Order: sequence, then structure tokens, then C-alpha cells
Amino acid sequence: MDFQMFMNDVVQTARKEMVQSGYQELKTPEEVDNVFKNTGTTFVMINSVCGCAGGIARPSAAYMKNFEVQPDNYVTVFAGQDKEATAQARSYFKGYEPSSPSFALLKDGEIQAMVERHEIEGHEPIEVVQKLEKAFEQYFSK
Repeated sequence: MDFQMFMNDVVQTARKEMVQSGYQELKTPEEVDNVFKNTGTTFVMINSVCGCAGGIARPSAAYMKNFEVQPDNYVTVFAGQDKEATAQARSYFKGYEPSSPSFALLKDGEIQAMVERHEIEGHEPIEVVQKLEKAFEQYFSK
């Protein structure tokens, strides 16, 4: 089996999961700035091919599209794939080290909260969803 072909399939599947869940992919630094600099709330899923944590993060992110409290924007950047876009997104996450997969909650372009990889990996998806629900209620309630 060709490893590069395998990884391309994994990446495409991970991208597809997020797009089908209703997330806008941000692939360039300009796309990141265009969304993050707007007034309003943004939920960012930092996607990753990490099997264990990514396999928990993506379904958790998909579930949040059904939560009663909704941000203005659902977006995703792909760590290790869209490197410049991910670096630009991380420049908004002041006080947090790079972590993927992870989630960021922004309001008017300012970081409000992060759910980092260590809070995803090794946890059940429902635990991650509950953490995200609390954050949505705290930072995205109108």
C-alpha cells in the first residue's frame, strides 16, 4: 500500500466530514482573516488526522451544529495540511499553544475559550460535547 495515497484518503475523509457537517473550510490566511475579523461569534474546529483525538473531535463538532445555542460562524482549518491558514488562525488564539485537533471560540475576533487536544484525546465524545455545550452557553448566548 502506498502510504501517501493512504494519507491523502484519510485527509480527504476528515475534510469531507467537516464540510458535510456544515463547516466552512478556511484554506488561506486571507480566508481566516475575512471571517475572524468580522463582528460576531465564531466556532473553529482545528482539524487533524490524529486518529484517536480526531475521531472524537469531528463527531463532537458535527453534533454542535444541532445545539440550541449557535455561533454566527462554523469554520475549520486543517493542521498539517493548510499550514498557513492554520498558523493565521492560531495567531488569534493568544495564550494557547498549538494543539490539534482542538476547538476555539471567538467573539469579535478575540479568543474566548479553547478546548485543547488533551481535553479531547482519551475522553468520550459525550464528554467533549458537554464541555463544548457549556462553552457555547457561556460565550455564545445572546
